[in-house]
Amino acid sequence: MKIREIRDFTAVQLAEKIKQREIRVSEAVWAVLDQIEQVEKEVNSYVTLDAESALQQAEQVQQRIDGGELTGPLAGVPAAVKDNICIAGMAATCSSKMLENFVPIYTAEAVLKLQEAGAVILGKTNMDEFAMGSTTETSAFGATKNPWNLNHVPGGSSGGSCAAVAAEECFYALGSDTGGSIRQPSAFCGVTGLKPTYGTVSRYGLIAYGSSLDQIGPVAKDVSDCAAILETIASYDKKDSTSLKRKETDFTAALKTDITGMKIGIPRDYLGEGLDDSVRKAVLEAAKVLEDQGAVVEEFDLGLVKYAIPAYYVIACAEASSNLARFDGVKYGHRAKAYEGLHQMYKKSRSEGFGPEVKRRIMLGSFVLSSGYYDAYYLKALGTKALIKEAFDQAFASYDVILGPAAPSTAPELGKSLGDPLKMYLGDIYTVSLNLAGLPGITLPCGMDSKGLPIGLQLIGDCFQEKKIIQAAYAYEQTRERNRSPLAENGKTTEEETEDRKTADKKIADGEALTGKKQEERP
Repeated sequence: MKIREIRDFTAVQLAEKIKQREIRVSEAVWAVLDQIEQVEKEVNSYVTLDAESALQQAEQVQQRIDGGELTGPLAGVPAAVKDNICIAGMAATCSSKMLENFVPIYTAEAVLKLQEAGAVILGKTNMDEFAMGSTTETSAFGATKNPWNLNHVPGGSSGGSCAAVAAEECFYALGSDTGGSIRQPSAFCGVTGLKPTYGTVSRYGLIAYGSSLDQIGPVAKDVSDCAAILETIASYDKKDSTSLKRKETDFTAALKTDITGMKIGIPRDYLGEGLDDSVRKAVLEAAKVLEDQGAVVEEFDLGLVKYAIPAYYVIACAEASSNLARFDGVKYGHRAKAYEGLHQMYKKSRSEGFGPEVKRRIMLGSFVLSSGYYDAYYLKALGTKALIKEAFDQAFASYDVILGPAAPSTAPELGKSLGDPLKMYLGDIYTVSLNLAGLPGITLPCGMDSKGLPIGLQLIGDCFQEKKIIQAAYAYEQTRERNRSPLAENGKTTEEETEDRKTADKKIADGEALTGKKQEERP
């Protein structure tokens, strides 16, 4: 089987082929390593890539599959992990100079769950520094490019994970979502991303940005993959004080096309000023498709939407200023080389280690938590957060699912967002409310704009109602063909060298795979 054909499979489809002995795990790993070798210099999806370890994992996983130990829907599938999620022995930089040499001694619970299920971890993906940004341009290791058009951003902060999936440099990836950081880049890159209910996936091993908002979730090629991944990583973890004990986590059971009678609401607030016409048209056409399948679709007034952005950034920045206080150059992380006294060491280390966007948010967070402003800003934001949750509670008393856009526009051009931070913040208007309310949401492709860039549809559920949004998303997805990005479609595959299994196996056995980006090779 040609490696381009292997890359065309979804994660669940690939695992089934491996289980049926039609593809070996090493072949699947080689297929993505070959693609990485061809396109990574253009895309810059990875911060760290360890091909040698991936090939070793492949052999170990293959033995467990052959022995009947691994039978799940993800066994043997190569995956990537966002670089703010810890893996023992592999650098976790948060794409920041502050942590450029930090190597954790423990592995995040979500990654452990994947490894137990037979995942092969390829490496760590690029991101906005400390997850602060919406474009993956604030990374200390260079911007990631959108595989649909290299002149455009992939979104953020999980832009590396989403671009890697879209460019077929992995079959799926983990991201983190603080204010839309899985859903917005998934929409920009034409892939599927799912943010679970807060507390469903353990945050142990996730380097914190906003602790009351952060949540790990999957990025994949389709809804079935996301459901299978979430089912694998969702669990109660006593190491995480916010982790929840959920009775039902069989999310793949929701992969049904019958949505007859499902009530879907579209907030009028989401279709107003600031939304591109192409996005509005695609979202409403998607709603019509769901209506034709038997759903009851209505528009309604959600309210409080205009307060979501200010409330979110006050709370997120306040928590960021507290969480990032630990990076002081004392125990780990970047330390300035020249300084006089402890105070100057703190000041110089943090000034050198953090980028402009991180500094901006730390200062904003410190300001709203300072004496005299705490009541005026932070407490008021917390009150607004509670009101937003009440507004969603009222909406879900009438509707099973809320439908809307994932972002006001398609992916902007590189360099067009960082110069206007306020405009970049307003781009999160359709996603931040879910984090404030702890709700689950999924985005999936629903069309293309005139430039050939993907448009994302967002489906929102009530707390613990992932199954409803998965069912609605799956029903819609079955009416469309999955499109491949130009890089995935046209990327060179050197088929003359890797066309059959014998040649691929020989190259692997001879150790001729690329070694990839190692810690010391980063810019």
